Amino acid sequence: MSNKEHGKNQHVVPNRKNGGWSVKGEGNTKSTQNTDTKAEAVKIGRKIATNQNSELFIHGKDGKIQSRDSHGHDPYPPKG
Repeated sequence: MSNKEHGKNQHVVPNRKNGGWSVKGEGNTKSTQNTDTKAEAVKIGRKIATNQNSELFIHGKDGKIQSRDSHGHDPYPPKG
């Protein structure tokens, strides 16, 4: 990938069906990986997002986005 290309944004979400947490590529219906802990899912999601120059969205148990990290594709980079 060139610097301008990026892969799918990654989402760390609660796994409502099986418990634990899931890492999902944006728009995917299936999880890329399921984990027992949120920390484990964040670590995996961050690695994928870094490799794909995309963003990582971390959701809370309520499903709402708690935080996001940009790994090469920030649609709103800081000025200056």
